[in-house]
Amino acid sequence: MAGRGTVKPHSGFNANDDAEVLYKAMKGLGTDEAAILQLLTARSNAQRQEIKAAYKTLHGKDLVDNLKSELGGKFESLIVALMIPPIMYDVKCLRDAIKGAGTDEKVLVEILASRSPNEVSQIKSLYKREHNDDLEEDVCGDTGGHFQRMLVVLLQALFAAGEQKFGTDEGQFITILGNRSNAHLRKVFEEYRKLSGYEIEESIQRETSGTLQEVLLAVVKCARSVPGYFADSLYSAMKGAGTDDKTLIRIMASRSEVDMLDIRAEFRKRFATSLHKMIQGDTSGDYRKALLLLCGGDDA
Repeated sequence: MAGRGTVKPHSGFNANDDAEVLYKAMKGLGTDEAAILQLLTARSNAQRQEIKAAYKTLHGKDLVDNLKSELGGKFESLIVALMIPPIMYDVKCLRDAIKGAGTDEKVLVEILASRSPNEVSQIKSLYKREHNDDLEEDVCGDTGGHFQRMLVVLLQALFAAGEQKFGTDEGQFITILGNRSNAHLRKVFEEYRKLSGYEIEESIQRETSGTLQEVLLAVVKCARSVPGYFADSLYSAMKGAGTDDKTLIRIMASRSEVDMLDIRAEFRKRFATSLHKMIQGDTSGDYRKALLLLCGGDDA
């Protein structure tokens, strides 16, 4: 997947210079939001960590704390998200989803279905280190039934799956989707279609509901195409009245260096508009400017 992001490491990078630009943008009266968003969206996450360290050394202050006190609203949330290392960001999103009032199932589904088994292992160990809690236990304590079973399967990041027997209960989908090799799953979906005459998505929609249906469909979409899954999620976050800004921020921040170019291409293929145009029509102000820079261009 290397190199499919819109955000790339800045070639003439100097952490001290960048730290000074940010310091100047925030000191005194008023804040130069444009300078902040232009700089941070044009640096890789690793470079942002170096800027954070340089800022601390030069000014004795925490850059993220300063950004939080100077910025506000959705723009602040987006900029703060960009400042967190990727695996740490996933851990934070999962922790907030579990420990907030009620459980944010959407976040559990999105992260656990779309990350690779290797990423899931890293997420689990960092979660343990940060919170001294077991992610699987926390997820189980907050969910139930087949939905919980599927999340546990995803958390175990298994590559092995037994003989495929197609039954008709909800459990069968969990057995089928328990294998985390997408290439293998695509073959299984093909086989399923030949045997049953249906796409597996149709059967899942017919035979399951609620959060179980959500997680099963997410796993199927990710097996078919992770960028396609994110394109669908972004479209859902913005279509109709209102915007699901939490999802918009989470995806734009976490995929900008990974596969944003592919997400944009999938978006254009699937919908009557481009990701750029949809963001433009759905957001405003510095928040919009920053999102559009992460999007990186329009696909006519």
